[in-house]
Amino acid sequence: MTKRYFIELSYLGTNYHGWQIQPNAVTVQEKLNQALQMLFKTDIMVTGCGRTDTGVHAKQFFAHIDLNFDSIHFPAEQLVYKLNAILDYDIAIHRIKEVAPDAHARFDALSRTYEYHLNTSKNPFNSELAYLSPFKHLDFDKMNEAAMLLFNYTDFECFSKTGTDVATFNCKIMKAEWEQKDDLWIFTIQADRFLRNMVRAIVGTLLDVGRGNISLQDFRSIIESKNRSNAGWSVPGKGLFLIRIKYPQ
Repeated sequence: MTKRYFIELSYLGTNYHGWQIQPNAVTVQEKLNQALQMLFKTDIMVTGCGRTDTGVHAKQFFAHIDLNFDSIHFPAEQLVYKLNAILDYDIAIHRIKEVAPDAHARFDALSRTYEYHLNTSKNPFNSELAYLSPFKHLDFDKMNEAAMLLFNYTDFECFSKTGTDVATFNCKIMKAEWEQKDDLWIFTIQADRFLRNMVRAIVGTLLDVGRGNISLQDFRSIIESKNRSNAGWSVPGKGLFLIRIKYPQ
């Protein structure tokens, strides 16, 4: 009998072109599909809770899959161990849980939380996991003032990758703030959904605020323009982490 399962995993995105399968590029979804196919001897496609860009990491990611354990020689409880034995070091399966037949990893998610890690001084121990700011002085208080303005809006087309095919650019921001941890600054943002490239574009625009290149009123005007070319650049993917997905109980 086929049952639906949620797979909780994490991955280091350095060696991958994001989560979603694409031609001529190695992705996390492809690697997980291949590992499952090796175990179940049939074509299997997992459905992810979303997609991450090239080089972006996930501390918590969920996918769902329909499986039938009746015809194989090991119990469901051993699947975590067997998948981890097959997958490379940079993808880890944490648990697999049976869920309702109509549960959906993407559409049932209530919110997603990202962190962007920014180094203000050179650190060889996290150079691949944080963006080293080339700017000597950043006003993080002003950047937090600008981040607070995000709560006043729902349409974030200005931060969406150009040409994105979506029904709406509306997102509900639940948290947006910078915090310092030693020489590392972390921007945390939570929303019910995110547009393609949205977090990286927001961070790039906030850096323009911190450098004094744009004012708080400019930041408002950028959002209201709904024009991607008015917003800042997209910061590198290596500093971005998907850290939490919230689902109904």
